[in-house]
Amino acid sequence: MLVALIAHDKPDSLSIRMDNRRDHLAYIQSTHVVQQAGPLLDPAGTMIGSMVILDVDTMEAAQRWADNDPYTRAGLFADAQLVHWNRVIG
Repeated sequence: MLVALIAHDKPDSLSIRMDNRRDHLAYIQSTHVVQQAGPLLDPAGTMIGSMVILDVDTMEAAQRWADNDPYTRAGLFADAQLVHWNRVIG
């Protein structure tokens, strides 16, 4: 099943994002469940959140992945939502 993780950063937390970015990207590569991923951007192009598409067996697996993401562990996100997603195009 495909699950979208949509998360918004806490205000003024770009330094947390940048300090943990290398570990976050390594986590994505090592877990082999991420289909697509990228930052959410404000109008100026500054990173303000994340969207990650996971290919997992259950929502529980998606939650475990999200809970262990270095960004989550660092306290970057003000909010995060996991939503079952149906790919129609692409």
